[in-house]
Amino acid sequence: MILSAITITRITLLEALRSRLPLLMVMALLGLVGLAEFLGELSITEEAGIKASITASGLRLFSICLVCLCVISGGVRELHDKSLEMMLSLPLPRYVCLLGKLAGFAILALCIAVSAGLLLSGYAPATPVACWALSLLCEQLLMACFSFLCVLTFANVAWSALLVMAFYLLARSMETLQLLSASPLLTADGASHQVMYVLVNAVSLLLPDLHAFTRSDWLLYGIEWNEVAMVVTQTLIYLVVLTSAGLFDLYRKNF
Repeated sequence: MILSAITITRITLLEALRSRLPLLMVMALLGLVGLAEFLGELSITEEAGIKASITASGLRLFSICLVCLCVISGGVRELHDKSLEMMLSLPLPRYVCLLGKLAGFAILALCIAVSAGLLLSGYAPATPVACWALSLLCEQLLMACFSFLCVLTFANVAWSALLVMAFYLLARSMETLQLLSASPLLTADGASHQVMYVLVNAVSLLLPDLHAFTRSDWLLYGIEWNEVAMVVTQTLIYLVVLTSAGLFDLYRKNF
């Protein structure tokens, strides 16, 4: 079983490499360095902080988009060319196939997070950068797992990408929506706003607090270890939930 999962993981990584992922990553890193250096030279004060925040924000957005697109495009391609059906036709439990795929995505996310951390180490101290890279890895793992769940459910690039984008934007902006819904000017306006307040808080319980992940201010003002612990805890909980949902969807399908 373990050797089979390792083989599936290796195949997943080879598929990512064949999609010219390393070349795209190198080009993005060089582009972000150039942009950060240019904007840093234009600043009057806090040049190092501006470079660090711009580079961190760009790396976070690019890394998430890259991992999600890689998972979605690769998963849909496997469904269309029947390679996933061929894999599931082997005398292996389906959970081995799913865990092997997720392990491949995890290694891919780890490589991207390490590359981003090495680049960012030139602009910030080592400890905040290491925590930032760990948080980026956690965020990528969540989005990769959710992306693969969408692929198994919809088997369509456009629908999967749209749902992943909506999930990420909603999870990232949930804290802002909660603050807006709790405004005294709105809550005192009528029953509809009370319903909206309850609805927003109910939805926030179902989503990870991605606003607290991979924060650029860690690089500028230091970190608090309870924030890092909260990120890791949320990641473990939601990974279990998303993996369970993927297993349920995979076992109910008749290939």
